[in-house]
Amino acid sequence: MLKNLITAAALVFGVATISSCTSSPESEATATTEDAAAYKATIEAWHEQRIGNLKKEDGWLALVGLFWLEPGENTFGSGPGNDLVFPEGKIAEQAGTFVLADNQVKVKLKEGVDVQLDGKPVQEAIVYSSDTVEAPKLKHGSLTWFVIKRGDKYGVRLLDTESDIRKNFAGINRYEVNPAYNIQAKLEPNNTGRTITITNIVGQTSQEETPGTLVFKIDGKEQRLDVLQEGNQLFVIFADKTNGHETYGAGRYLYTDLPDENGNVMVDFNKAYNPPCAFVTYATCPLPPKQNFLQVEVPAGEKSFESESGY
Repeated sequence: MLKNLITAAALVFGVATISSCTSSPESEATATTEDAAAYKATIEAWHEQRIGNLKKEDGWLALVGLFWLEPGENTFGSGPGNDLVFPEGKIAEQAGTFVLADNQVKVKLKEGVDVQLDGKPVQEAIVYSSDTVEAPKLKHGSLTWFVIKRGDKYGVRLLDTESDIRKNFAGINRYEVNPAYNIQAKLEPNNTGRTITITNIVGQTSQEETPGTLVFKIDGKEQRLDVLQEGNQLFVIFADKTNGHETYGAGRYLYTDLPDENGNVMVDFNKAYNPPCAFVTYATCPLPPKQNFLQVEVPAGEKSFESESGY
């Protein structure tokens, strides 16, 4: 089983020893073991950084709310009568108003409500417009909030550094690091200009440009994954037959480097990770397109968070 994957791993980790005609079987085994240990160390370091990012004050574990704005005025505060109800006791009952009009969002604070906008006191300001690249952050106490746009909808994303999940987070269960799941693939380029359909967890659908399809083998069977490009990396949204019982039911993500001049790409499933929606309710995670459902198990990377967290 996994013969082709083990062969691929040998090519990745054993080239130096295999190509040496003078090395003994013992030295080959030692070098391969050392290379595998070094590879595992890189995955462990990557995962440690991943956990650190989740636990940051503005990381996904702090997310406690997502509120979609309606055209016109949208009141916010901790009082139950507001359009956007913030956590009780964390801000004034009537803190202010968001005004959505003409494709921009303005915030107006009530007199006496101490809110900082990017570190400076604010009473009224435009917090999102058509040329916004990164929305400014509003802050009060442990709360931070800012405007996002998804499709033609505007929303307010709310973070709380004192959220229960952030305070009690104990890590993510994972499969053992397995070099066999660091697989060489070939990027089959998209030369026709086709797009792929991406639907997010709140039901919004968009057509996204794709640089092509990663083609590789698992257990000797060809697998294909359409990818997106983010900067100098490829972004993969995929599902497999571990979903729903060992891994998160709505799929997992991973990044790869861009292909080399021959179109070769290493797809490292040991870096497959849970979407933010596996931890918090209020993320707008993209779901795997139907063609990215692999009909095999991929027992590598992060397991289901719910299975061990108790939340």
